[in-house]
Amino acid sequence: MRFAFAPYLLHFKEPGGTSRGVMTEKPTFLVKIFDEADPDHYGIGEAAVFPGLSPEADGNYVWKLTEVLANVAIGKQTDLSRHSSIQFGLEQALLDYSNGCRGIYFPSSFTTGEGEIEINGLVWMGDFDRMIERIDEKIRAGFHCIKLKIGAIDWEKEVEMISYIRRRYTPQQLMIRVDANGGFDATDALTRLRRLGELGIHSIEQPVKPGQFELMATLCRESPVPIALDEELIGKGTEEEKSAVLDAIHPAYIILKPALCGGFSGAEEWIRMAVDRGIGWWVTSALESNVGLNAIAQWTAAIGAEGPQGLGTGGVFTDNFITPVRLHGDRLSYDVKERFDHAQFEGLKWHM
Repeated sequence: MRFAFAPYLLHFKEPGGTSRGVMTEKPTFLVKIFDEADPDHYGIGEAAVFPGLSPEADGNYVWKLTEVLANVAIGKQTDLSRHSSIQFGLEQALLDYSNGCRGIYFPSSFTTGEGEIEINGLVWMGDFDRMIERIDEKIRAGFHCIKLKIGAIDWEKEVEMISYIRRRYTPQQLMIRVDANGGFDATDALTRLRRLGELGIHSIEQPVKPGQFELMATLCRESPVPIALDEELIGKGTEEEKSAVLDAIHPAYIILKPALCGGFSGAEEWIRMAVDRGIGWWVTSALESNVGLNAIAQWTAAIGAEGPQGLGTGGVFTDNFITPVRLHGDRLSYDVKERFDHAQFEGLKWHM
């Protein structure tokens, strides 16, 4: 078997705002697995590295991909315990290859066109009026759960925005999740969480920056809003590290981004450990191209995830790839009439 990789740069249709800053582009890498005797027949995947969030996103990343390339050629395993996004991409490529190189990673009722996945509508940060406009667009499109990025604009404006939604829709009519991306601090976190609790918020992701186990544990005990860990899971590659996080903090939920928490195998270990502790979970994407999103959607359906999932639609980028995953209202489905065409990857600059 052989391995190859190619860089690719995704561009946002509109700047994407989070508490960590505004993004206009997102780098990624496509990877493939093939038999040297038949290089046109290959499994495709995405090593969806996330600069500023993925610990492995440094100057050695391409060298690690090159190490995988060399090791696959000689049949040697590569330690990817600290390279979650590469593990994620390699798993996809191997699964696609083993399923006939058709873009099928996890066969299920979803990939036969009989199943759907409910997703939340993500509303990016922006000025007050633009965020209200985006919220209204999501609700008109049929979303029953929305996720708001908070923590970057004026706090009182954010509360006003959520209050605006609640005046129009009860918690029974519309589920609201918020994601602070670590934007609160020890001095204001609990006060803000109590304020959000008055507004019927379903949950909040990562209210404070990761690595503050004692503070996060206190917030999880005292917050009226259930807390979900997100960034806190990143970089935890061993079972001991995962246990330390869950046992020290004991959150209400964990958020699983396969590209950031050990690929599909790592995410499944997180799920097993969370379920053993009575902790809930759901899946989110992490600004992958449609290649990675296709694989995540198939995996999410195959593992039987329940409730609204945080899967993107690929529609935020101007130069995405085409896959059979489609969005109708708040549901992702798989169009069995649409062929997953590998020709769209032929013009990339492959290193092999």
